Amino acid sequence: MTMEMKDSGSVVLTAYHPHSPARIPVMEQSFAQDIPPSHSPASRKSLPRCRRINRMLSNESAPPPTFSRSNSQASMDSTSMEDFWCEVENIKESREDGSEEATLLEFKPADEGELEAEWLQDVGLSTLISGAEEEDGQALLSTLTRTQAAAVQKRYNTYTQTLRKKNKHTVRDVRDIFGTNDSSLTFETVPVPPVPSNGIQLPGQKPVWKSVTSNSCLDCGLDKGSPSITEELSYEVSFSESITVLTKTQEWPKNQRFKKEDSALPKFIVRKSRFGLTEVGDLSPEDMKKIRYLSLIELTAFYDALGVELKRNRAERVRGRENGLFGVPLTVLLENDQKKVPGIKVPLIFQKLLLKLEETGLETEGILRVPGSASRVKNLHQELEAKFYEDTFDWNQVRNNDAAGLLKMFIRELPSPLFTVEYLPAFIMLVEKISKIKLQLQALHLLIMLLPEANRDTAKAFLQFLKKVVANEGKNKMNLWNVSMIVAPNLFIYKGKRANQQEMQAAATTAHIVRLLIRYQDILWTVPSFLISQVRKMNEAAMNNSKRQLMFDKGVRKLLRRKTMERDRPERPEGAVTFPPYLQSDIPEGVIRVYAPLHSKVSMAIQLNSQTKAKDILARFHCENSRGSSQNVRGQIQSLHEIGGNIGQHCLDPDAYMLDVYRANPQAEWVIKPKAS
Repeated sequence: MTMEMKDSGSVVLTAYHPHSPARIPVMEQSFAQDIPPSHSPASRKSLPRCRRINRMLSNESAPPPTFSRSNSQASMDSTSMEDFWCEVENIKESREDGSEEATLLEFKPADEGELEAEWLQDVGLSTLISGAEEEDGQALLSTLTRTQAAAVQKRYNTYTQTLRKKNKHTVRDVRDIFGTNDSSLTFETVPVPPVPSNGIQLPGQKPVWKSVTSNSCLDCGLDKGSPSITEELSYEVSFSESITVLTKTQEWPKNQRFKKEDSALPKFIVRKSRFGLTEVGDLSPEDMKKIRYLSLIELTAFYDALGVELKRNRAERVRGRENGLFGVPLTVLLENDQKKVPGIKVPLIFQKLLLKLEETGLETEGILRVPGSASRVKNLHQELEAKFYEDTFDWNQVRNNDAAGLLKMFIRELPSPLFTVEYLPAFIMLVEKISKIKLQLQALHLLIMLLPEANRDTAKAFLQFLKKVVANEGKNKMNLWNVSMIVAPNLFIYKGKRANQQEMQAAATTAHIVRLLIRYQDILWTVPSFLISQVRKMNEAAMNNSKRQLMFDKGVRKLLRRKTMERDRPERPEGAVTFPPYLQSDIPEGVIRVYAPLHSKVSMAIQLNSQTKAKDILARFHCENSRGSSQNVRGQIQSLHEIGGNIGQHCLDPDAYMLDVYRANPQAEWVIKPKAS
């Protein structure tokens, strides 16, 4: 079965999320008003809930809500989306019986120029608003590509024009920031790169990556029925730079077929560069903060290049509970849990629910789809709140379908959506406005990079579990599309005056997003190498700015002059030999000193060649310390880390070629230690 997608009309969807008591969701009111008389509460209770939804959307009763089908909206029928609507009805009934509290997130209308000001702040360029000359903002601007700079320039132009209209304080001219003679947006197309970063091979050109072994890649393909053509992805060039080229020579199709079969998804392979691959947990929090800045700029430039407006919500913060398990913000949950388990990244209750289902529920037929008993789930919910942190809760009493219900309830009751209020419209737009799955994947990749750390880590754990559910399809009868339809309404639920129409339009879209998240999760949690290169340049620029500031600081110069004059020349010991400066360095070119503080042999100088990999260094240390190290150290998975220089901290891929990494950051220190979990 196929679903037809056409170019979109303007459908504005805003996020709905459950949390606080005593408020009836607008969505539910609208939903009830649109139900035909034949589906009144009195009459519908004699029918199974899934059948009731089916009849609502079929010709047996009143016709389903009509809506204008647009370019990207998927046509659907009651059969293909039955699981989605069953889940919507299950969610509605769980709230009606009081087992789940609900509220709406309030959205504030944005004044003219406010969205641009917020955008500049979110990308780390608040200095453009304040007018201050801060080093971080200058360092960030110095690393931008042409398309990224154009995106910043466009938002800054809009912001300054708005301020001038309002006769507010003087703002910096855009020409002072970007060094242009004209404040208008004139921008040249970048030259065609050897291989665009979206992996499209141009005629007569060879890939820019260096040869690696066939298993040195990240394979996110299909387990069965996969297409014969495998597409390769490269992250050497920014996505937006490649789009600038492609849109000149390629028109987007006016119609595309949206298929729900698993085999419809392409198979992608990410080739490892000489630097290997980097996961989000491999970088320091400081560098990941810069990745978030750059990802938002890149995402905006990417959407600009495609002619798509990047819409963001402005939501008032909803204060959640400060203790307990359900309805508590992720950051608060983690703060409480880290007092018990230091360094934990995913809430304990969420981990325990996933563990329970992985141990006993993966082979349960209809897991996630078949709802548990509403009364049992309500009682378990209350019992967990009272006993979980006391370690007196009996998990053996929890049935698999009830555990799945608690898992979905946890996600729905988060005060802020797992994928954040601000960027939910961007998730929708990447499917409604972008036709090619490869480009959808690139946009989704940047959105994942934008997530706060707590959201990203929790989402990763959830998607890893969903992948295991799909892997057991033969026993649990839950394929990728089934799982996606069940999970989608728990992540993306909308409110509005015409809630049924908006949900109808978003149903297949949100299910497709979840499907991409599950299928390509290994790619999505890999940091694109062009962003890491920009972080290195940003750090180098910040260091250079600091050095220049230090050199021109009068107080420092006076202090150095006085210290120089007062310092006595040290006496040369008898028989001492003075070496020329080029021989005084401890470590010659191409040699690194690796430290392993947890091993018996704590350091070693290693000569690098073009074939030395990080795993070779690890193997050498393991061999040298196989007898002297403690049993705990030998049992841990050790990784080689690049620390300092132009990076905060970077856990290296075992397949990274060390001479290339060394040349990219010759000032770094090299330390072997356990990888952060």
